[in-house]
Amino acid sequence: MKYDFAAIEKKWQKRWEETKPYAAVTGDKRPKFYGLIEFPYPSGQGLHVGHPRPFTAMDIVTRKKRMEGYNVLYPIGFDAFGLPTENYAIKNHIHPAIVTKQNIANFTSQLKMLGYGFDWDRCIDTTDPSYYKWTQWIFQQMFKRGLAYKTTMPVNWCTSCKCVLANEEVVNGVCERCGSEVIRKEKSQWMLKITAYAQRLLDDLEDVDYIERVKIQQRNWIGRSTGAEITFQTNIGDEVTVYTTRADTLFGTSYMVISPEHPLLKNWQPHIKNWDAVAAYQEEAARKSDFERGELNKEKTGVRLEGIEAINPVTHKPLPLFVSDYVLMGYGTGVVMGVPGHDQRDWEFAKKFGLPIIEVVQGGDVTKEAFVAKDDTAIMVNSGFLNGMTVKEAIPAMKKYVVEQGFGKEKVNFKLRDWVFSRQRYWGEPIPLVNCEKCGWVPVPEEQLPVVLPQVESYEPTDDGESPLSKMTDWVNTTCPCCGGPAKRETDTMPQWAGSSWYFLRYMDPHNDKALASKEALDYWSPVDWYNGGMEHTTLHLLYSRFWHKFLYDIGVVPTKEPYAKRTSHGMILGEGGEKMSKSRGNVVNPNDIVAQYGADTMRLHIMFIGDFEKAVTWSNEAVKGSKRFLDRCWNLMELAQDSDEISGKNASIIHKTIKKVTTDIDDLKMNTAIAALMAMVNEFYSSGLTRGDLQQLMLMLSPFAPHMVEEMWELTGYAAKTGKMAMQMPWPTWDESKTVDSHVEMAVQINGKLKGTVTVAMDSDEETVKAAALALDKVQKAADGMTVVKTILVKNKLINLIVKPAK
Repeated sequence: MKYDFAAIEKKWQKRWEETKPYAAVTGDKRPKFYGLIEFPYPSGQGLHVGHPRPFTAMDIVTRKKRMEGYNVLYPIGFDAFGLPTENYAIKNHIHPAIVTKQNIANFTSQLKMLGYGFDWDRCIDTTDPSYYKWTQWIFQQMFKRGLAYKTTMPVNWCTSCKCVLANEEVVNGVCERCGSEVIRKEKSQWMLKITAYAQRLLDDLEDVDYIERVKIQQRNWIGRSTGAEITFQTNIGDEVTVYTTRADTLFGTSYMVISPEHPLLKNWQPHIKNWDAVAAYQEEAARKSDFERGELNKEKTGVRLEGIEAINPVTHKPLPLFVSDYVLMGYGTGVVMGVPGHDQRDWEFAKKFGLPIIEVVQGGDVTKEAFVAKDDTAIMVNSGFLNGMTVKEAIPAMKKYVVEQGFGKEKVNFKLRDWVFSRQRYWGEPIPLVNCEKCGWVPVPEEQLPVVLPQVESYEPTDDGESPLSKMTDWVNTTCPCCGGPAKRETDTMPQWAGSSWYFLRYMDPHNDKALASKEALDYWSPVDWYNGGMEHTTLHLLYSRFWHKFLYDIGVVPTKEPYAKRTSHGMILGEGGEKMSKSRGNVVNPNDIVAQYGADTMRLHIMFIGDFEKAVTWSNEAVKGSKRFLDRCWNLMELAQDSDEISGKNASIIHKTIKKVTTDIDDLKMNTAIAALMAMVNEFYSSGLTRGDLQQLMLMLSPFAPHMVEEMWELTGYAAKTGKMAMQMPWPTWDESKTVDSHVEMAVQINGKLKGTVTVAMDSDEETVKAAALALDKVQKAADGMTVVKTILVKNKLINLIVKPAK
């Protein structure tokens, strides 16, 4: 009987759509399991074979969980606002709403084609007003509590997209989406105060089961450090403050540097004799991204501020002040003290401008890495009262001194910056605030939410960088909810990250029109039990969603302080040749083509078998055939199976071993080795024969990997009629530990370390038993002829090595 995958897969996809075996039930008495994948963006290109890798892995996990008796929530939705859709719409003159609808339909078709066990009745879409009503509501709660605020600040500006980008959206100085130049410019922006949660975002990593590399990225991005803020007087009567983790090097400070964006520069303009040079440098720095400016290996540039000097508070000597783009306004105070004797970057700057280089630490530089091991031995010199102290002693001593002398204070600092939350674009959630000359910024009344994104004829960016919504005067002009006077709507929209910061909560209760989700649903499903996503989102979405969730916890909306109990990650699937898949390289593999040629189950199996799930792997069209051959062999076992529903004695050991292996490997996301174990078991079946009971165990274990084929086999072998259930609804097989232990073992036999053969003996046999069996081998007898065994080395259940020498 031929394995007609095309007909089989359509049949079972239709059956599942009708019977809804993947529906999650809020409040069910079974233990719950909430498995989550990252919110997919429905691009116009649809899926390529890299996308289904995480979807398939979590699908396998959740299918197994259902068979283990869990009430499983495995949802799907679409993160559909954002720049890519808007840019495509502008280029092709199609409204982004139409583009989005088409893309979602295509994605949905592809996901159903692959047989994923999503609860489609819970599908959500961030562009649906019934969804973004609650995104707007969350923003308003943040605004009311001071976590959303508007400020003028230097931002990353894409010269092509004509919008503000987060630092993370700028890659090597260009826009990650369009590849165009990114410059710095002043812009009034809505901000979210994620920094208020920095310490909690750091501390609470201890309470969650995240793989270590995810935790490391989160910690590094938050970037907590302890140090001191030190105030320097200037010759014009102003003060400048620096933040440093190495206050002990204050005696070695020979110059200071201020960021080009620092507001003090504008105040100092009348005192700066070379202002034209400073202004020109500011303009030049504005054309660089933070990434370019922070690059350690770039040539140091700057301009000395003629007419202004700072005073070193411990030496009382004047210090030249420079403006340089390697100092970022976004970290610390925007001013740094230069210690060129013990910092590579400062040394390069001092050499470039002929500045003094003072040694204050004897025994090495003072970079953080250098003193992890050396701070007990490196000794302070040329440092006044610190002389003779170790670095470890000097750091707290100087902190204490600056506090006592009144020109400093201890300080905890974070690299994490507040989140730039507004975009001057059309395709995003409207920010639900109005501006009144009398009342200021005022939230739209909650009963008027959602503020619906209006239809516009032109959604292209404006020449002045404002949102296209700003041109819609009928929509912009409104009434103040507080005083009833004239007001104007905010015309900026939210970034794409907004809707994806809480989507996992909406899945719990997607049709609720009274709240983002009911208390019953939130209490039942929280937290997400297992979340898998890409490492590229560790410092954006993962951090943002943890922040939003903690805020909702603080105001009593959600019952847990962390959204995800467990977080794992996956590697990419690269194109043939090992390069990242992209249209420009022409190496994108369309899953529709693979499914048409080999079937969805083959593709599911292959992308799990292709390699270690956490690592990048290379796609091979040729290798897919091997996965198809394996499924063909499984299918053909139906004709070989003997008519008995019992597990055969000869296969009991390998079946129980395989159940144990597949069970634990799925739990550890080691899908490739789970499949290898199933392949080995099938090989054994072909070698020794099998019963229908043996085949039944294979079908149950294979079901999460190849669900369409297994359901057809389950039906053809009569188990569907006999049990009244689909294979996926049967209990997951369990193993008997005693049957996973071999009664006999094959051991290597060596003479003087050289392999002479193997013997099969009872498990855990003693030395004399193994030795006797070894000496009975012909090759061993020949090698030992005329020899005396002087020593026996036994590695239990693995090998025996007979050490021989000529008989006297």
